[in-house]
Amino acid sequence: MPWIKQNLFFVIGGTLALLLLGGASFYNYQGWNHNNSAFTQLNEIYGNLQQLNSQKPSPGDARINNTQTAKDQEAAVVAWVQKARGYFKPIEAIPNSPEVTSEAYAAALRRTVDQLQREAEAASVQLPPQSGSALKYGFGFDAQRSIVRFAPGSLAPLAVQLGEVKAIAEIIYAARVNALEAIQRVRVSEDDAAGSAADYIADIAVTNELAILTPYRVTFRSFTPELAAVLAGFAASPDGFIVKGINVSPAGATAGAMVPAGGPEAMFMARGDVPGFPSASGSLPPGAAPGAGRGGPTTFLKEQLLRVTLEVVIVKPLAKK
Repeated sequence: MPWIKQNLFFVIGGTLALLLLGGASFYNYQGWNHNNSAFTQLNEIYGNLQQLNSQKPSPGDARINNTQTAKDQEAAVVAWVQKARGYFKPIEAIPNSPEVTSEAYAAALRRTVDQLQREAEAASVQLPPQSGSALKYGFGFDAQRSIVRFAPGSLAPLAVQLGEVKAIAEIIYAARVNALEAIQRVRVSEDDAAGSAADYIADIAVTNELAILTPYRVTFRSFTPELAAVLAGFAASPDGFIVKGINVSPAGATAGAMVPAGGPEAMFMARGDVPGFPSASGSLPPGAAPGAGRGGPTTFLKEQLLRVTLEVVIVKPLAKK
């Protein structure tokens, strides 16, 4: 204490110096923290600028003509769209005329349904029976088959749908499926309100900047080879079919029953009198009865009949502008 009294001014000055030094250190720390944050932000801005400069077109780069680059990219997209149109060939309407009359459509509908009936018979494809009606299956157009005057504005879309349904049915026939259960379409006419609900789907056609997307639902019964043929037929068609969904389930309890020789059921058979069957050791394939392979076919694996529902969309490009 005596020393402090003797050096009071020194003690006061030292204390003030320490306080000022602490304040300076705190201020310096704040400044360093602010500079560090600013440096981090500057690096982010610099990184974003480098990323933008590496793009084409690049903003602010005098070496690149951004306007020309954008035009070139637009031309490339237009060229790709025009090339893609070749894979989406429009399906011909039935009847195919600029103005469809009620008489022309009614006659075309009768001819087309009769043709599809004959083609189904020729391809051994069973069609659904029409209970309580003298008419055969109408492929979703029963509401129009009984009338000769149609709702205003409905003939053109009905003609388009008739052509599309015919194209779908012929792909199904070409695959030789066992049975066609239904081809369901979108309602496009006031007359469709009187039709059976089983002929329609609740979806609607969608139009975007490039095309009209029209949905259909197809239900049939077949084995897996025929199902593969149906999918291949849609994929190979130039008419713009896209299979968006598929639902497969067993056709029924009797689907796996044996059928007469030459029937549609797929069977894998081993014959005892064919070289290689049975094996060199003399053993029969699994499931084959001993001795049954001699003199006739022995079934040891059967494929189950399937009920298949496909969600199909037809892509129709809009007219060129």
